[in-house]
Amino acid sequence: GPFLSFHWTGILLNMVKHQLQVQSVDKPLYRGTYHCFQSIVRQESMLGLYKGIGSPMMGLTFINAIVFGMQGNAMRVLGADTPLHQFLAGAAAGFIQCVICCPMELAKTRMQMQGTGEKSASRKMYRNSLDCLIRIHRKEGVRGINRGMVTTVIRETPGFGVYFLAYDTLTRALGCDADADYIIPKLLLAGGMSGMASWISTYPVDVIKSRLQADGVGGANRYDGIVDCVRQSWRREGWRTFTRGLTSTLLRAFPVNATTFATVTLFLMYMRENDDSMKDCEPMQPNLQQAEPIIKQF
Repeated sequence: GPFLSFHWTGILLNMVKHQLQVQSVDKPLYRGTYHCFQSIVRQESMLGLYKGIGSPMMGLTFINAIVFGMQGNAMRVLGADTPLHQFLAGAAAGFIQCVICCPMELAKTRMQMQGTGEKSASRKMYRNSLDCLIRIHRKEGVRGINRGMVTTVIRETPGFGVYFLAYDTLTRALGCDADADYIIPKLLLAGGMSGMASWISTYPVDVIKSRLQADGVGGANRYDGIVDCVRQSWRREGWRTFTRGLTSTLLRAFPVNATTFATVTLFLMYMRENDDSMKDCEPMQPNLQQAEPIIKQF
């Protein structure tokens, strides 16, 4: 359905985002989002846009389960449904899912980087995402497959806090009561805007994370660590380096997060309405209490 379609589109735009983030400022391969998309298709056909797709597809289900499960449990522990608690519960969920997110994104980045860009592209080292992680582990150990973990935590922890806080604030402002008119478009709007707000709040960290995870693909390592990466990126490219690929990220963030939040919210509401054991669970949104009026609108 549309949920999977938007996630496929998001994966394609994510490929473009990574290429823009890690390209050399001295010899840039792409002028922007559209040119990057066009160049990859011309050089590698449409299949080039799907490099590294195995990693996000494998981790998507687990990450969503961890994030929404952890957020719900954290809200029950924190008690009162306040904006601060929404942020803290989201931050806790973001922190926990880094265990899966970091290796997954490392494999995705390495798969997307190999053989991309120049005509004399290096030979492909990895057959798929799993082979990529196995080879990295053999060469660098556990530390290798967790390359970029610190920046991932710095990005995901406040990022998911903003994510759930924005969704809570927007659904309240839009009046997303179960019997309200146009409830589904409102949920989609709130989810999409929440995703965009989350990415904007932490995007510079994502650029550094991508560069650190891509570092060493061609052989020698360019950066000694996070601080060195920030210093070199700022010195060579200025502040614009921290917004590279932002356009494609926001184009991806709105539809993907709109469908994710709307789907999860409607599913939880439906389950609470039809399962007495869930009646006492804290709802994800205090204004969303009954599913029946919504289900009838499909």
